[in-house]
Amino acid sequence: MTTPYLEPGGEVDRMLREAGLEPVFARRADREAAGTTLARCVTDVAAAVAGTDPFSAEVIAAAPRLRILSRCGVGYDNIDLAAATRHGVAVTITPGTNRVSVAEHVLALMLNCARRIPQNLTAVRGGGWTQESGRELHGATLGVVGLGSIGKTVARAALALGMRVVAHDPWLDEDFLKETGVQARPLAGVLAEADFLTLHISLDETTRHLIDAAALRRMKPDAYLINTARGGVVDEDALADAVEEGRLAGAALDVTEHEPLPDDSRLRALDSVLVTAHIGAATVEARARSGAMAARHVIDLLAGRTPEHLVNPGYAHAVSAAGAR
Repeated sequence: MTTPYLEPGGEVDRMLREAGLEPVFARRADREAAGTTLARCVTDVAAAVAGTDPFSAEVIAAAPRLRILSRCGVGYDNIDLAAATRHGVAVTITPGTNRVSVAEHVLALMLNCARRIPQNLTAVRGGGWTQESGRELHGATLGVVGLGSIGKTVARAALALGMRVVAHDPWLDEDFLKETGVQARPLAGVLAEADFLTLHISLDETTRHLIDAAALRRMKPDAYLINTARGGVVDEDALADAVEEGRLAGAALDVTEHEPLPDDSRLRALDSVLVTAHIGAATVEARARSGAMAARHVIDLLAGRTPEHLVNPGYAHAVSAAGAR
């Protein structure tokens, strides 16, 4: 159990024990206190309920009994999927469990950008009383890149606030577009039209630094970028350049390329860039749903059932091949 918010005696712990399993907690803080490594902690485990810890090829190879990596969340770029498949390890995710929480965080970030609430709070605490003009979300255009479960939830909320929504996704849901009036655009069109741009895409080699210097140049100078997806989707140096040079009004990031955000990151010094500590899914409700689903995946696989939300169904072929040898 490496997911930091899962606790001994909690619901997930109870679920696993009732299924006859023995949970062992190896959260990062616990490992650091004990002076041990993730690889050492997984040597004898049959399953891991994982957070964002890096399950590299080396870590997976150090766990010969490992049969499933059950990820709390939908991103799995912290897992070497090829290595897991090669070793016959199933990898699962928990889609939909944090949809509402992340969407609400996106709205919070947009509102804080539009009204500069953190900056005003800082000014008042310092004895000031500034009343600079903010912006309304009503009537503004929201660009959504990635119209999956979270992107759709954000789009619906934005429409309820009176925003116009344009979206880009290689696999658009035409029924959703017809139902809501969300308008499909190529990526370049979304970048050019958005007053607020929100990202909801996974990180892989096709999306790494998708929002680079060229993409940022397509955006309006008074637009804001919101990223609650994966930090690597945004070129942070290019973003800092755009904000410093006045080519972008600002940004709000819940994810960064390196977490925690390095002390020397240029983003820390920019007043119009807000950074939160990857808390988009950090609600009691989302964490309970995600942990419970991850536990069910473990229980199902170890009981001989195929778990839901497999991202590497080919792992079973690796198991068969190993058995044949």
